Amino acid sequence: MEVKEKLIVALDYDSLDEVENLWQELKGQVGYYKIGLQLFTMNGPNAIRFFKERGEKVFADLKLHDIPNTVAQATKVLTSLGADIIDLHVSGGVEMMKAAVKAAAEAAEKDQIKRPAVIGVTVLTSLDEKGLGEMGLPNSDINKLVVDWARIAQEAGLDGVVASPLEAKGIREACGPDFMIVTPGIRPHATATHDQKRINTPQEALKAGASHLVIGRAITEAQIPREAVKNILLEMEG
Repeated sequence: MEVKEKLIVALDYDSLDEVENLWQELKGQVGYYKIGLQLFTMNGPNAIRFFKERGEKVFADLKLHDIPNTVAQATKVLTSLGADIIDLHVSGGVEMMKAAVKAAAEAAEKDQIKRPAVIGVTVLTSLDEKGLGEMGLPNSDINKLVVDWARIAQEAGLDGVVASPLEAKGIREACGPDFMIVTPGIRPHATATHDQKRINTPQEALKAGASHLVIGRAITEAQIPREAVKNILLEMEG
């Protein structure tokens, strides 16, 4: 896998005009573009179509979390739109995860396209032990919780998980070499941490076992995004 295929750019934008400006500068330099709630809420399916019409790969980061049937139907739609990665919350339960994997496979077969990777969100990188305690999970060992949820996700048929780089090593040891570990909370050298709490550098995250890195503001807010990507890829290569 080329190092650029491991880089996912998070698009924290409202408008497709901003997206197009960034894409014009980055095309051919990154593996995936991540469409989150902000962009999808404003533009809906057109956000995914924009990239698929240009031959790019898309991570539909909508963090689905609902009853199994609702998540299954949403997964079918995202699959038919051409999403290459779809995520959902592991905390939605085993039946919900199984329903999503089954729906993705059925939609891909119907449309004669490749099935997207379906991955599970474990503990958000904005949370720490204090935050979990406030959610009714006092004295939680985040690393153990994330690794346990990763095992459950794998047993439910998911292709991987979203987790902070600090848990990547434990997940890799527990789930094997082929399990996707998508890590937000990546901060290249000399960049701000923003609202992330469990973070790491690109090289450290890959060494720990991450398969894909999600990086947003360090690229999208850079003066010259293409140069920022170039430097990040150099960091990733060590």
